[in-house]
Amino acid sequence: MLEAMSKPTEASIVVVDDEPSIRELLVASLHFANFEVSTAASGSEAIEVIEKVQPDLIVLDVMFPDIDGFTVTRRIRQEGINAPVLFLTARDDTQDKVMGLTVGGDDYVTKPFSLEEVVARIRAILRRTREQTEEDPIIRVGDLEINEDSHDVTRAGQSIDLSPTEYKLLRYLMDNSGRVLSKAQILDHVWQYDWGGDAAIVESYISYLRKKVDGIEVTDENGEKHKVTPLIETKRGIGYMIREPRS
Repeated sequence: MLEAMSKPTEASIVVVDDEPSIRELLVASLHFANFEVSTAASGSEAIEVIEKVQPDLIVLDVMFPDIDGFTVTRRIRQEGINAPVLFLTARDDTQDKVMGLTVGGDDYVTKPFSLEEVVARIRAILRRTREQTEEDPIIRVGDLEINEDSHDVTRAGQSIDLSPTEYKLLRYLMDNSGRVLSKAQILDHVWQYDWGGDAAIVESYISYLRKKVDGIEVTDENGEKHKVTPLIETKRGIGYMIREPRS
């Protein structure tokens, strides 16, 4: 009997962690999700493997006995390796998160983490970075569009005027279209840890966005005016998401 043709892998990933059990779990989960995976168990080995593999993304622990993950990231950036980095941190420490972004990281997850979350974060990062390298600067969710070159935002052909923070929040939601984002995640990514951290600010800005993005009126073929179908959703007790309207 002929074997089924294997699907091409989604991306090449290097996983770096000095705990064998975590490495094995991540490798198994990422293989199952159709990623090609290489591994390293220390900071120095990570640099060698990353230079050799030239991966699409790096999953990198922060703490190693030889070279920490931040130093690894600085060194590969100095060598012109721009693959996005997802940090694994054992501490839910704001200072670690700030440092991770400062040295060129793209996201982080705190141990213990769910494997499903890691895969979702990887796919979101890859989607963002691949969009940035494509010629088309337009990001779309339904009839909502962001032009990354001009920062113009339109819905149903109508221009939407957003503040810089509103734009950043909308862009983050659209980068993760179809995925629920918690208030903590939104605070971390949009306000980047240098703000007090009151989750009420997220509620306020989501409200502003709703008025501007989902409050637009359009005229149908019968000449009647009505509001567009809402794109921004609240998942009570969980967070917020944006996605195309269900048909």
